[in-house]
Amino acid sequence: MATGEQLKALMRSHFNDDSERFFTSALQIAAYEAGQGHGSLAHDIRGIVDKARSVHGAAVLRFPVEMQGLVLAEKPSLPISALVMQSERLSRIERIVIEYEQQHKLKHYGLSHRRKILLVGPPGTGKTMTARVLAHEVHLPLCTIQVDRLMTKFMGETTAKLRQLFDLIQQQPGVYLFDEFDAIGGERSFENDVGEMRRVLNAFLQFIEQDTSDSLIIAATNSPELLDHALFRRFDDVLHYFQPDDEERRRLIANVLSDFMPSRLAWKSLILESRGLSHAEIDTACRDAIKRAVLDDRARVTSADVRAMLRDRAMASSGRRA
Repeated sequence: MATGEQLKALMRSHFNDDSERFFTSALQIAAYEAGQGHGSLAHDIRGIVDKARSVHGAAVLRFPVEMQGLVLAEKPSLPISALVMQSERLSRIERIVIEYEQQHKLKHYGLSHRRKILLVGPPGTGKTMTARVLAHEVHLPLCTIQVDRLMTKFMGETTAKLRQLFDLIQQQPGVYLFDEFDAIGGERSFENDVGEMRRVLNAFLQFIEQDTSDSLIIAATNSPELLDHALFRRFDDVLHYFQPDDEERRRLIANVLSDFMPSRLAWKSLILESRGLSHAEIDTACRDAIKRAVLDDRARVTSADVRAMLRDRAMASSGRRA
């Protein structure tokens, strides 16, 4: 059965009306019972917590004072059906969710579910969106690490913050996203690197390897060539993101327009106009087209609306097209 300290933490959170701490304590008990070989009991506890969260909503975590401003929490509502990507990558994301939901089965055989994920690809291709979807699907808050606030100029301070952060990851289950991860994970052999940054990277490698929490840890980077090679083997899975192909762009436009899409669209010209744009840019263009229709008191967008907004996005994207 659960330890005395776990039971006391559960009772304190209940009497303090701290629902998220209560959920966290319950999940820690579930993890303990799973480690004792009581897989069925652990599964039942997690099921109760998931059901309660689905009714009341996943509460945003309460962070210690020293973590406030460093970690931003939100309650994503994006389902996995919102992802428009290649089937192979989508199936790997679904596998992460399935393994999380059935982790008690894996633990029974001494196996662990995928928890440490590296997302690699150009800006706007869906990396952050994937983190939001994963948080929604596993009923955990999304906690985004502000890497610029994590990195400081004072020797030893960044490593100390990292230690506190991984303590938080251990104590409070969530989906923790390290965006622009190359700021931490830069190649240690770079000639212009300084000793402090090497120490930060070495500390991160140690912390992530030792982590045994129930949280998902997601690192995202636009520049995989900058990452230290030792990082890749610390992650359970590496997902590569690319600019959308013709079919993905068509599906994305249809998804975003949704109820505002007319019965007919000039798909050939829209697919051509959207070539070279990222998922995020196409999403923004379609939403801008919807805004135009709403302001004009129209129930549907037109092909001309979407085409014009796609052109605006293309012109705004670093002068890629005029």
